[in-house]
Amino acid sequence: MYFEHINVGDCISLPPLKVDKDDMVAFAKRFNPVPMHIDEEYAKTTRAGALTSSGLYTFALMWAEYVADDFGGEQTIAGTSMKLDFLAPVFAGDTLEGKATVTDKRERNAYNGIFTVKIEVSANGKPALTAFVDTVVKREGER
Repeated sequence: MYFEHINVGDCISLPPLKVDKDDMVAFAKRFNPVPMHIDEEYAKTTRAGALTSSGLYTFALMWAEYVADDFGGEQTIAGTSMKLDFLAPVFAGDTLEGKATVTDKRERNAYNGIFTVKIEVSANGKPALTAFVDTVVKREGER
């Protein structure tokens, strides 16, 4: 969608998905190998009491759902910034759900604009993650 057709308040529901333990641990081993994400025995000694998902993994799962049907689509040029807030631990077997809402949009130049999306993710109905992502998208008639 072109910049002119994206509106503050537009919202997309992100479909539920279950966190797979093997995938969660494999991601952490490769990208965030801290003990609470990869070592079950260590994780039992933490306040969470079990292996927890890397927040980046949780975000990546829901981001993949968002970009499958995002606001900019083929008119998206690039992301410019992202802010992630990890609100609560996510565990293997949890069901994630989310929504993406346009919270801001602003003209950038004659060719494109920027919109901000707030992505809210819950795990088993409880808030788990919030992200704010700024994306550059083409303006209608841009060459």
